[in-house]
Amino acid sequence: MQAAISSTEAVRNFSELLNNIKYRGDRYTVIRGGKPAASLVPVEPVRSGATLADLRKIVQAFPHLDKSDTSFEADVIAAASSQPSMPEALSWE
Repeated sequence: MQAAISSTEAVRNFSELLNNIKYRGDRYTVIRGGKPAASLVPVEPVRSGATLADLRKIVQAFPHLDKSDTSFEADVIAAASSQPSMPEALSWE
């Protein structure tokens, strides 16, 4: 189902509309002068996003570092370990 939206509202919220169309697959009918003037629809079908359960597979598929990249790896590990831990109330698991 397409949501009806006035042309004025579409102009004021254009960036948000584009995000809703691209990432959620929303569809809009733009109303101008009380009549449908245009449809805003995704160019491509919206793909379902990856879930947190998929994260481990995604990270494991990343290219591995060469031996010459050990200093970069150490910097990444140091930066990650210096981050504050997530409060349990906000845990994703």
